[in-house]
Amino acid sequence: MLGIERTATDVEIKSAYRRLAMQYHPDRNPDDPGAEEKFKECSEAYTILSDSQKRAQYDRFGHQGVSSNGFPGGGFESVDLGDIFGEMFGFGDLFGGGGSRRRGHAQRGADLREDITIGFEEAAFGTVKHVNVRRREVCEQCHGTGASAGRQPTQCRQCGGRGQVRYQQGFFSIARTCPACQGLGTVIEDPCKRCKGEGLVTRDHPIEVKIPAGVEEGTRILYSGHGDAGLHGGPAGDVYVVLKVKEHPFFEREGKDLYCAVPISFSQAALGAEIRIPTLEGDATLKVPEGTQSGTTFRLRHKGVPVLNSSGRGDLFVEVKIETPAKLNKRQRELLQELHSTFSVDNKPERRSLLSKVKNIFA
Repeated sequence: MLGIERTATDVEIKSAYRRLAMQYHPDRNPDDPGAEEKFKECSEAYTILSDSQKRAQYDRFGHQGVSSNGFPGGGFESVDLGDIFGEMFGFGDLFGGGGSRRRGHAQRGADLREDITIGFEEAAFGTVKHVNVRRREVCEQCHGTGASAGRQPTQCRQCGGRGQVRYQQGFFSIARTCPACQGLGTVIEDPCKRCKGEGLVTRDHPIEVKIPAGVEEGTRILYSGHGDAGLHGGPAGDVYVVLKVKEHPFFEREGKDLYCAVPISFSQAALGAEIRIPTLEGDATLKVPEGTQSGTTFRLRHKGVPVLNSSGRGDLFVEVKIETPAKLNKRQRELLQELHSTFSVDNKPERRSLLSKVKNIFA
């Protein structure tokens, strides 16, 4: 239909469609009913070939492969003519297209973002925070019309309320946004003093942010409809609350699990001991068996972070590090020298690191 090769590029596809669309457009062929049908056919062809997925289906199965994709009966309604021809003429509202983008239509309000910082424990177990969001709301004096009390916007005289003005460009009827009303279709002759004719004012909007247990840095919480008010009756935008989590003095977090390092003495490692270690809910007892090596990691099950939106919970991994005393008194030195004389250690490098051994244990 477009008269192009199977290997045509996107640029070649668009160029061929432009040429045929101008040739067969109904406005250019008012007395030829067949022209409109050809225009629809080439528009449908462009719709298929400009979409990589639909084009792949067409290449494999022909028209049957894309016939179930729900193309509009009119064909050209699904093609953005403003995009196709705007690049050629420098404007997008060709053939009356672009009407859905008129400013006079209802417009959704803008989405807003609010960043809040919470503590490490608050992220783990959840909390409630209160924030004030600066948002645009409908003016209470003019109720969003932008006109002063008792007045209403009046119909634009230049476009007759259509929001567009038409020009004849050769064979084409071209529609452009009305310069007088900027596409609204109405003008405000006596603007509201409160909002200065905008119909919206800025206010603080309080939101109670319920933070569930198990959130992490960067978690976004959505509050639908709490963003800026829409224009001309359009829906309000949303608010995204983005969480920042403070670092913990000694815990490190990876997902639902916690990690920390605890120093122990040489005698505790050699003889074994029970030591108190911190958790998010107070101290817990860890039994260190005799002969424990520095760098050994122990797992305390269910002492980590609750899993978001679940009843599960992570673990706490405790790495013990043998602390070598920096200064010894005379008696301590004598005892260690006596103890040293009873040991025999072969100081050869190990083939695998202790870290690898730990990973193997908990894999």
